[in-house]
Amino acid sequence: MRDVAAGSVRAWILAARPATLTAAFAPVAVGTACAWRVDAFRWDAALAALAGAFLIQIATNFANDMYDFEKGADTEERLGPVRAAQAGLLTARQLRRGIAVTFALALGVGVYLTWLAGPVVVAIGLSSMAAGLAYTGGPFPLAYNGLGDVFVMVFFGFVAVCGTTFVQALYVPDLAWVAAIPIGALATAILAVNNVRDFEGDEKARKRTVVVRFGRKAGVVEYAVLLILAYVAPVAMLSLRFASPWVCLPLLTVPWGARLLRSVSADRGAVLNRTLAGTAQLLSVYGILFALGIAL
Repeated sequence: MRDVAAGSVRAWILAARPATLTAAFAPVAVGTACAWRVDAFRWDAALAALAGAFLIQIATNFANDMYDFEKGADTEERLGPVRAAQAGLLTARQLRRGIAVTFALALGVGVYLTWLAGPVVVAIGLSSMAAGLAYTGGPFPLAYNGLGDVFVMVFFGFVAVCGTTFVQALYVPDLAWVAAIPIGALATAILAVNNVRDFEGDEKARKRTVVVRFGRKAGVVEYAVLLILAYVAPVAMLSLRFASPWVCLPLLTVPWGARLLRSVSADRGAVLNRTLAGTAQLLSVYGILFALGIAL
């Protein structure tokens, strides 16, 4: 971290958390595959949806960095990757400006998508931005009241996948609703690892995550259930004849998922940083295979 100067471009990249952007890429890829499946693919809408998803994710990361630092959740005892505010690389004022600029760019993308798909996009975009701020900010921060997992499942699963399909097809086919489940589940699994790793610090900061409320074992069980959802969904889609047998391509990652589950169950502390990164990578690979399987 001594190589990163305060206020530098590298500090902003650190705050943007590039490794987490798989949670924005995967649902857009799968939503686009669903649009392709119903002969409604539009490259311009797909790229705009991806840009909007990245921008909202980055703004949410800036807000999370700022609010967690202000609330005392990010301290020198933090086990996870270094955060910009906690490390003194960006001030809260700078992060607020970053949030405003990033959301403004997202609004610009939203105007284009609204022109393509109508006013429903306004509701999708504004609710996503509001939820991004409410995740760790506001009078009732979701992550501090045990609702972070619900937020991720809803917005990185159903809203992102179905919204991407909608801006291309102008309706949401049943296929997209089902396809959103495994993507939302794996995105939530990333948060579950984070909560298992940080439960002691979260408890001190009064961050009432699922793990703080119900114990470490509950976090491991949650992670296992989310993986099961992710791997059952393609089989269910095949059984419902929503897609061809190619939709089961993500099952190739089952051994990878099993190794990650063993790590969540057995490992403690900073070692889980690798497991968290691995879960994000799993989401990315799963998303690509799933999108291919749906399209084929």
